[in-house]
Amino acid sequence: MLVSAVIPTYNRAKDVVIAVECVLAQTYKNIEILVCDDGSKDNTAEVLAPYRDRIRYLPKPNGGVSSARNWGIEHAKGEIVALLDSDDEWLPTKIAAQMEVMTARPEIGMVLTGFVRMTEERVDVPGTVTTRRVEYPRDGWILSEVIRVPALCPSTVMIRTAIARAIGGFDTTLRTAEDLDFHLRVAREYQIAVVPTTLMRYMENPQGLGSEMRTYRDYVFVVERFLDTLAPGEVGKQDLREAYIRMYLKNALGLAYHGDVKAAAQLGVKALPFVRNPGEARTLARLGALVGRNFYDVVAQAARKRVSR
Repeated sequence: MLVSAVIPTYNRAKDVVIAVECVLAQTYKNIEILVCDDGSKDNTAEVLAPYRDRIRYLPKPNGGVSSARNWGIEHAKGEIVALLDSDDEWLPTKIAAQMEVMTARPEIGMVLTGFVRMTEERVDVPGTVTTRRVEYPRDGWILSEVIRVPALCPSTVMIRTAIARAIGGFDTTLRTAEDLDFHLRVAREYQIAVVPTTLMRYMENPQGLGSEMRTYRDYVFVVERFLDTLAPGEVGKQDLREAYIRMYLKNALGLAYHGDVKAAAQLGVKALPFVRNPGEARTLARLGALVGRNFYDVVAQAARKRVSR
């Protein structure tokens, strides 16, 4: 079965060569490599020239990583698509391990793997191995788990091409959190499996303050939007409650730590109706201590609005 390795890239001439090499080093050999160049202005085209007989080079106008991934999915010839961001690396047996699942279990639509974080110098970060089994202890219909932990590491993804196309690929209107959105939509319609082995190395890229703040806001926007579309009974009430409280508290703390205390306080107020246990109450109290007076001002404002109704 042919696997289409989709590598989106933008101005990463040095990294993209390493990405291509790690695909060529896979023990599973029936792979086509699609490098989707999202309008790079560096020497990406030149460094890929020696590989032109082994890759499909697909340049396009700049449109963002979601657009580049979709470009690859659109042009894929394989029945299976595997995503690889150009600064990440696959270990040699990644595709073989995932294909075992895809071949043996035709009901599975997407397969994820474990991963480890690495620095920009490509050194593994101690203590960052993630198997995904903590978040997703079972395979199959796991929407209840995904709404609680929707984070997706795209370079671990293997998905049936027909499914990636059927759900419309990645949302190109999102600057960040497009992976969460994709994960949620797949989990709603298809079964997901995990290979709980470290088969991918994920590069940590330092973000500017503005990018991190946008990530928190986009996370909330994406998950709220999705949860609001769920029909009654589509997931359990407890699962839904946990999804809301985790989303609000996680991102409120992130915003608070980065100085946007007003936005953090607003998310804290949204979290209040979902608090059910001492741990959540302590986290909310910690948030209150971080944002100070802003939290209590927003709470009072919300209370006044309720009374006025």
